[in-house]
Amino acid sequence: MTSTTRLTPIFVARRAALAAAVLALAACASTPPKPLPMGDAIAARAELSELSKLIDAAGLRTVLNQGGPYTVFAPSNEAVTRMSAAARADLAKDPARLRSVLTYHVIPAQVMASDVKNSSVKTVEGQNLPLARAGTFVTADDAMVQTADLPSANGVIHVIDRVITLPPPPRR
Repeated sequence: MTSTTRLTPIFVARRAALAAAVLALAACASTPPKPLPMGDAIAARAELSELSKLIDAAGLRTVLNQGGPYTVFAPSNEAVTRMSAAARADLAKDPARLRSVLTYHVIPAQVMASDVKNSSVKTVEGQNLPLARAGTFVTADDAMVQTADLPSANGVIHVIDRVITLPPPPRR
């Protein structure tokens, strides 16, 4: 008995359907996901879950999801939890202050790490934030960028190693 396979029309049709399905799946796999808006992009990253909670408490998610472009210097979970318990409690009791602190981390323009100049830039909060770059190292005030250039639909996120504090109010 010889082992020859007959190519029946059903066999050929099944092979063609399987090949089409494989090509369709391959095409889907190679399509990069569409970036999320800023607030949702922050919420989607596990290492920024503490920041996401603060953004929600301050009522800023909708603001960050609309408009832009923005650059957010986003404190990591470790940075947020390194704040003293008293400082976190004070911010939780004062949504306006929390909003000010968080918007001090946001620049109303898209600034990639490679575009950072040694200068100060105006934040959404209204005050100037000092930025610096030396080679591949980027800082915002005294916070070091740990992960740079994370995309969002309306800007870019740089993960930083500490919460940036607001400068003291000017003396009168």
